Amino acid sequence: MELSSEFWWFILIGLGAQLVDGALGMAFGLVSSSVMLAMGIPPAQASAAIHTAEVFTTGASGVSHLVAGNVDKRLFLRLAIPGAVGGAVGAYGLTQLPGDVIRPLIYLYLLVLAIIILARAAGRLMPKGEVKRVPVLGFVAGFLDASGGGGWGPVATSTLLARGGQARTTIGTVNASEFVVTLTVSATFLMSMGLHHLQIVAGLLIGGMMAAPVAALLVKRLKERWVLVAVGVLVLAISLFQIGHALTGYLAR
Repeated sequence: MELSSEFWWFILIGLGAQLVDGALGMAFGLVSSSVMLAMGIPPAQASAAIHTAEVFTTGASGVSHLVAGNVDKRLFLRLAIPGAVGGAVGAYGLTQLPGDVIRPLIYLYLLVLAIIILARAAGRLMPKGEVKRVPVLGFVAGFLDASGGGGWGPVATSTLLARGGQARTTIGTVNASEFVVTLTVSATFLMSMGLHHLQIVAGLLIGGMMAAPVAALLVKRLKERWVLVAVGVLVLAISLFQIGHALTGYLAR
């Protein structure tokens, strides 16, 4: 594989995206795809490369969080197994949901969660205790992630934090569970599409694996309040941007 000068940019993209994802429990795909599309890389090529690289970056992130003591093993099993099932269902396309209609609703849901998380960070909302229906949450987040909604991190992390989950173990467990979901989904795509765009995949992989242990330590050492603020602001920005994008597309019709 001959490496171009862009290879080093892909390493930096992977490093930055994994720092955000590993520390806040979401946005590897959002950060990396945004930068890659701005570089002029076709959307299909960027998506395929990111999805393949995530198999390795989520694995490195999960191990890092496990070593740092950020993983709740019981929560991991309740999230990962249903998430993998939901991911498989989404990858095989067994249901025909109208994505253009469903996604704005998802981002409205995330907008509400962002407000709840920020209220909790400000001390205006007390946690309710143990989160119920975690397997259902895992299945839905896995399905959305596989079917193109990119929902694992935003939906799983935001819901658990909004309902009182501890920031450190929530983010660590969601990251660790994502490896199982991503592996299941990616295996489906790889069997049908093969492995392409090796330079992009390798760059994202190297950068992501370098950042994974650093992000896990950040989650362990940062105060929970500041993690909640960062997650809330990120989810708020994502949801508002996507809702605005959807409304702009609707009005342009």
